[in-house]
Amino acid sequence: MKAVLYTDGNQECDRIRMLLDSLSTEFLEYQLGKDFSDIQFAAEFGDNAPYPQITINHEHVGGLKDTLSYFKQRNLI
Repeated sequence: MKAVLYTDGNQECDRIRMLLDSLSTEFLEYQLGKDFSDIQFAAEFGDNAPYPQITINHEHVGGLKDTLSYFKQRNLI
């Protein structure tokens, strides 16, 4: 499983990073201001999308709660 994590450095971003690490999930992390801008983020995920946003195996999963649901449905957590 490969994931992409879009972060702005908030606490939920830290939580999802720790979860991915604990599941030994290979992931790339893109950081706001370094790898993308607010405008690019909004264009990709929508104006009201929260941080973090997660993509797993090229499928957009969503934010923290969506990602937790994704893993629970697959009995990974």
